[in-house]
Amino acid sequence: MKKLFKTALKINELAVNTATNAADWFFRKEILIQSGKTEYEVIAEHLPMRVRYYAPTASTPSASLAEGEIEAPTNRQHAVPLVLVPPLGVTTETFDLMPDRSLVKAMVEAGFRVYLVDWGKPERKDGHLGLFDYSNIMMGQALQAVREHSGSKELSMFGWCMGGLLCLLYAGYGHDKHIRNLVTVASPIDLRDGKNIMAFASNTLNVTARFIRKYSEFRLDRINPTLFSPPGWMVSLGFKLTAPVASITTYWDLLTRLNDRDFVEQHTTTADYLNNMMLYPGGVVRDFMIRFAVDNKLAHGKVKIGDQISDLGNITANMLVFAGETDHLVPASMAKKSLKMVASKDKSFLLAPGGHMGVILGSQAREHVWKQAADWLRGHSQVEAPAPKTRRPRNTSAKSTAVKKAA
Repeated sequence: MKKLFKTALKINELAVNTATNAADWFFRKEILIQSGKTEYEVIAEHLPMRVRYYAPTASTPSASLAEGEIEAPTNRQHAVPLVLVPPLGVTTETFDLMPDRSLVKAMVEAGFRVYLVDWGKPERKDGHLGLFDYSNIMMGQALQAVREHSGSKELSMFGWCMGGLLCLLYAGYGHDKHIRNLVTVASPIDLRDGKNIMAFASNTLNVTARFIRKYSEFRLDRINPTLFSPPGWMVSLGFKLTAPVASITTYWDLLTRLNDRDFVEQHTTTADYLNNMMLYPGGVVRDFMIRFAVDNKLAHGKVKIGDQISDLGNITANMLVFAGETDHLVPASMAKKSLKMVASKDKSFLLAPGGHMGVILGSQAREHVWKQAADWLRGHSQVEAPAPKTRRPRNTSAKSTAVKKAA
């Protein structure tokens, strides 16, 4: 009788939990979403881009409290600041998806002074912004702000997907000699390498473009770039198509584990992230189609962006490149090729579990990418650090400056 009573209580608890979670999922999803929980301070704003600083907190081993302020002792933090660069089209919570799956939190806890380039939420009026605006102008403004705030000339950069490509293009311009370390994750170089989705699309577009160029005066660069801006739902669809089966089966997992609050929060947060991608600037799409998909210039190490040449041979920073084992969008051979182009003496390649998103955001990313990157950066960031300008984090903004269209 006692055993039957315990069983009945357990069944009742499961039923209550399932009903509560189902009600919240249907009517109050916002309380289930756990992204963007790490505190930060906005140290610069050049619309639509902002720069965030994630200061150590009282619970961070390298932080100490003094008179209401947070002090970051230079002998306990790594000297070279770390700048995280997400790709375009995704939300700003990419690297702070959940409290237990947050790259920014993990890097702060590992002793780094962490900054993040927040590309903002582009609108139709920003459709003219191209690769030069992001990889040269805004990136330069962001790194200048980081240097002024941190007091350090030398920086480490960490980019995923297009974020890593923007880092490579910036370093390739050759005007910034103080990029100490460069980490890229699933960043494409040669778009025609291998038999994958991106290579198929690039080859198809190249054949079509060559035919059009030969028999007509039509050129993609003459079209208004705003017409190339895909809406957020289309960007979301593109990401989901990199793992179509998982996009469907995940809802079955939700149904079977609806009584598990942690799982429901994780599922809802991830779904919200995937379902709310942002408009992609048309100028970037046009530049990418012409310079990378059609001409595939970066496959040979050099590409003209705006009125400047980005030459990967100019890069001498220490480099660490990651690729996902099951990434069908940017396979290992495509991501690894950057190491052949750079002039860096210290360069490494690591293959990690996961597809294009899983490699950086999946459950195994902490062990196989974040920890590996932190250990590698730690060994390459040992110089005397100046005293950083730090104060208790709060969401304040610096004076904004609009980004002008590159000539």
